[in-house]
Amino acid sequence: MANIDPIFSKIADVQWYSASLAGVNITKDLTAGTIALIFTTDATNGGFVQKLRFRPAGTTGAATVCRIFLNNGSTTATAANNVMIDDITLPSITNSEVAAQTMQELYLNMALPAGYRLYATMGTNLTIGWFISCYGGKY
Repeated sequence: MANIDPIFSKIADVQWYSASLAGVNITKDLTAGTIALIFTTDATNGGFVQKLRFRPAGTTGAATVCRIFLNNGSTTATAANNVMIDDITLPSITNSEVAAQTMQELYLNMALPAGYRLYATMGTNLTIGWFISCYGGKY
């Protein structure tokens, strides 16, 4: 019988990559290149990811695509452990001290099993990268 009861997060979970992501990665399976761990679910009960937010760290130098991968909690070096679940186009940004910087959001709204992780890669090499933060919850 299917579970018809809704499930809700018991505690908010906000995570981010600790630096701006700027290095290029042209692999489409996450097995090599520059990768950024941006979210890890609770090891016992899993978690929920509502959205990702992207903010430029300064003048980026080029437009790019950010690819988001789901990993089953095992090594990223094995292609079978990873799947690309989404991507987002990020524009070239010129830093300004008088105008707000652009912000991009990518809504995932995904429940994830215990120990699963989200990783991000950039399609082009950037002068200055993007900050990526994740908003969700722990079960």
